[in-house]
Amino acid sequence: MIKAVIFDLNGIFIQAPLLSDRFNKDFGITIGDFLPKLKEIMNKTRQPNAGGSFQYWKPVLDEWDIHMTEEEFWGYWFGAETVSNDMVNFAKELKGKGIKVFILSNNFKERAEYYGHYPWINEVIDKAYFSWQTGYVKPDPKAWELILEENNLESKECMYFDDQEKNVEAAKSIGITAHIFTNDQDLIQKVNSNL
Repeated sequence: MIKAVIFDLNGIFIQAPLLSDRFNKDFGITIGDFLPKLKEIMNKTRQPNAGGSFQYWKPVLDEWDIHMTEEEFWGYWFGAETVSNDMVNFAKELKGKGIKVFILSNNFKERAEYYGHYPWINEVIDKAYFSWQTGYVKPDPKAWELILEENNLESKECMYFDDQEKNVEAAKSIGITAHIFTNDQDLIQKVNSNL
């Protein structure tokens, strides 16, 4: 029997156009130039004790002749994100049925703090596990094992959803029933068929 559902955050609860596409459209930065910088910076900022994330972005923005303050940059990035009300409502339903709801997200401090201002995070999520806090970056299986250990769960009692195949495969490797996220209705159907 399923006792917990673990979700990736971005791409499932939080929807947004790709940042690389926005930088291409708004600033003329090619996706080929943007993605390596994003990967390099995110590999640093998703770790504990990374320090302020903007310190990694500022030199890159300067190199691209993009002039934004830290507040403007986070506003530009996070301001394009929207919340999936269907997913929030489904998470509420799960909690109402006594199912634990967790978030497992490779994310950095400023973004996680921004999400903390969403009331629904505290209302419908039992706990959010952010890589910058835990030190475990997906697809490291220890990211899922931490959730199991802290919540006295067995892998067979959990389901996991993510929009990246490598993370789905990592969850499966430790015995969690895991699926690639395609859309809200498919996810809801898959969970309900396992309750």
